[in-house]
Parts: sequence; C-alpha cells; structure tokens
Amino acid sequence: MTAPAHLDPRLLRAFVAVAEELHFTRAAARLYVAQQALSRDVRRLERELRAELFVRTTRQVALTADGERLLPHARRVLAAHEDLLAAFGQARALLVDLNSPDLDTGRRVLHRARELAPEHELMARYESGLTGAAAELLAGRLDASFGRFAGLDPALRAGLDHQLVRYEPMAVVLPEAHRLAPLEAVPLHALAGETVYAGAGNPRTPEWTDLAHRLFAGRRIEVAPPAPLAVGVEEFHRLMAKTGHPVLAVTDFSALPRTVVRPLVDPVPLSPVSLVWRKGLAHPAFDAVRRAAVQLAAERGWLRRPESAWVPAIDETISKSDSSVHH
Repeated sequence: MTAPAHLDPRLLRAFVAVAEELHFTRAAARLYVAQQALSRDVRRLERELRAELFVRTTRQVALTADGERLLPHARRVLAAHEDLLAAFGQARALLVDLNSPDLDTGRRVLHRARELAPEHELMARYESGLTGAAAELLAGRLDASFGRFAGLDPALRAGLDHQLVRYEPMAVVLPEAHRLAPLEAVPLHALAGETVYAGAGNPRTPEWTDLAHRLFAGRRIEVAPPAPLAVGVEEFHRLMAKTGHPVLAVTDFSALPRTVVRPLVDPVPLSPVSLVWRKGLAHPAFDAVRRAAVQLAAERGWLRRPESAWVPAIDETISKSDSSVHH
C-alpha cells in the first residue's frame, strides 16, 4: 500500500463507513449518498493507495489485511479533519439522543447546552433506549445519549464513556380503575402479586428491563412477559388497557389518557441516568453538553438521594470504579 501525496477526506469517510457496516447499501444510507457514488469513492481510494481494501462477494463484504491496516489511520485522520473544521466554525451538528420526547432529563440538558453554545447546532434524536443508541454511538451516527450505563452489555460499555447526571425517582403508571390508583404514592410492597410491564423483549431497552428485575427481586412482583412493541401513545395505551398491567416508569413520565402516574416509595427506587458518549469524541459543542449536565444537577439536586433510596448494587460499583479511573 502506497500513500499518495494528497487524499480527499471524503474517500476515507466512504472507506470507514463500509469498513464499519461491512455492507455497501447500509454504508451509503449512513452517509446519505447513492450506493454507486460510494462504490466509486472506494474504488478511487483503492487506486490511489494501490491496494485492495475489501473482498467483495455476492453475499458479504470483508476487510483485507490492507483494509484492516488502514482503518485506525483513517479514523484518526477524519477525527483530526473534524477538529480542524470545528476550530474554524465549520463543525457538523452534534447529534444528541434523548430516548423519547416525554423524558425530561436529556431534554433539559440539551436546552441548557444550546444556551451555553448558541453558535453551534445541537440536534435531538430519539432512539427509545440506551442499548439501541449505543450501537449508533459506536458507529458514529450519534454523538451522545442518556440512560442507565450499568445496564449496557460490557462489550458496549468498553467503547463508551459516561458522566452520571441524575438519579431519577421511579414511578408506576396505573389505569384509573386500578386498586392502587387512589394512593398518592405506591409503596413497593403494595405491588406484591402484580405483574408490571417494563419493556421485556424490546431490544432497544434491555437496560430498563434489567433494572426492573433487580428492583422486584424478592418482593413477589413479576415483570410482564414480552409483548408486541407498541409504537406511539395510542398503541401503547391500547395495549396497556388490554393487559391491565401497571407500567414501570419515572416520575417525570407524562400520564396517558385514563391513567395516573404514582411515585414509588418505601424504599424510593432511583434510576441512574448518565450522559453517554463514544470514547474519543471530539466536537466543540460537546463540552457545553457536559457543562449543562453539571449545572442542572447542581441547581436541581439531581444527584441528591433520599435516605430511603434504592439503587442497584452494580450501578454503584461501576460508578465508583469509573470515578477512581477518571480521578
């Protein structure tokens, strides 16, 4: 492989996209270009480097030894190119996943970050859950997300960094006719014998289902079995009405028609929410997001925990481990 005197970053971007997707159609969709244009850029790069970078068959695409060798260099060059553009005010938009429009923490952080960095474009995305977002973060299609970092698979956590932002008090969403609906707050022991929906089977939110299992263990509360994924408020409400199951949520969750949201108490279960990003992320607006999270946590007491709080032991362990590494 011979390095040319000049190399267009667009060609490297095409190469990296195909190398990470191992699929030309998906790589083209990721870059918002036609597949023919993407293939043309990859062939041009191979000619300029005088090396074959991919083995292409009708069934699969694989990196050659030269392709494997080029990939880390290409990523570094593109990161440096992005830094250069950012230094002269030409940074791309920072893409921040808020999980859902109904969740408060990420939305507030994003709004504050926009106030701190009005010269940059910060765009919201909605990936439903942190596990779903994590793959997008690692592929470079998202820059940051929010959620329960300890609930991610260790293989995903290895490529990500996080900053604890908030302990969100948890709640249940109940049909108005439910026996517990008249209560202002629902003690956990009152849910004994109930089956509670917590997203089981949703491949984008296993970190939430795992939190439910840990909270309900030993309390005679069952996690509802997988159900068809309801997309949209109308479908979610229809499914909830059909099953009659309470739904595990957070206190900021917006009540649906003919439902009530009740905080959980005795103990007060907390869902640890972190700002999560790809290791090595370099973007001039990202510092504003981190500062916004710190400011809001301080102003709103997001990291204060009541005496009767419950937090999963694994979350405590990972937070302490990460704190010792960063300090």
